[in-house]
Amino acid sequence: MQDFAARTEPHRRELLVHCYRMLGSVHEAEDLVQETLIRAWKAWAGYDPARASVRTWLYRIATNACLTALEGRARRPLPSGLGRPSEDPQAPLTPSFEIPWLHPFPDARLDDPGLRLARRGTLRLALLAAMQTLPPKQRAVLILRDVLEFSAAEVAGFLDTTPAAVNSALQRARAGLGGLSADEVPEPDDSAVEAVLDRYVRAFERADIAGLVELLTDDVVMEMPPVPLWYRGRDGYGRFLERLFAMRGPDWRMTRTAANGQPALVAYCRDDTGGYRLHTVQVFTVTGGRVAHNVVFADPAVLALFGLPATQPATRASDGRP
Repeated sequence: MQDFAARTEPHRRELLVHCYRMLGSVHEAEDLVQETLIRAWKAWAGYDPARASVRTWLYRIATNACLTALEGRARRPLPSGLGRPSEDPQAPLTPSFEIPWLHPFPDARLDDPGLRLARRGTLRLALLAAMQTLPPKQRAVLILRDVLEFSAAEVAGFLDTTPAAVNSALQRARAGLGGLSADEVPEPDDSAVEAVLDRYVRAFERADIAGLVELLTDDVVMEMPPVPLWYRGRDGYGRFLERLFAMRGPDWRMTRTAANGQPALVAYCRDDTGGYRLHTVQVFTVTGGRVAHNVVFADPAVLALFGLPATQPATRASDGRP
């Protein structure tokens, strides 16, 4: 058992990422990693290192566990994958918890810098949302071949099929993404992103709608799972912000985080006690020095993934000022 733990534990984190890509949920991915390791432990006596490395063997078990879990399940979308954008900034903000929404993956869980760098671009929310539209086996082939770079023969062994069938499924999967790939959502220059996010924070904390709109692309998208609404364009984004500040007040705090290899902000709004209460995690796509996409997560179960404090005091710890 000690040998099993020593040989498998180094792969736990990357298996979590793999299962997350397949399932779109961190909670479900954690369950599937545990199931993978249980299956592997039961089969450990029959493991043959001459046939496959421990890593390859574990990926085969994890992939098939995910495919079994996905049988009969609905895909995990973002609101923009469900229909046309809303044109009413006053539309009811009614959450739809019956929809199994795509969840973010906190970068803090990728505390291995090498793993984080290797995954750059391949965890983007837009790419994962597109992957969710693929049939599960096509999704598995795409991830195993294009992201993890297993050979067609290896993937065929995972799925008990032929290399020709794997290559055919890969072609269909790529076509199903409509040309979107990790290579086409590159990581923006860090300093440029820092500058944009700094300006966004300053404007948001002042409830400066004009300043915020100035930072947006013309066709910016904002979406807010579990609310099945989304908005496209600077006008819709700005008008929704007007509504938000009218509802929640103009006094906010924002802190920095990261998710899915993307910059993110944590928003706290002032409450009746004078402190600040956790409101949302907002995951950004920044292109050309502008915000092109903001996915705003408000589900308490999703916020819990980030291990964030529920409140912040009325004064800033750094200088004692409100």
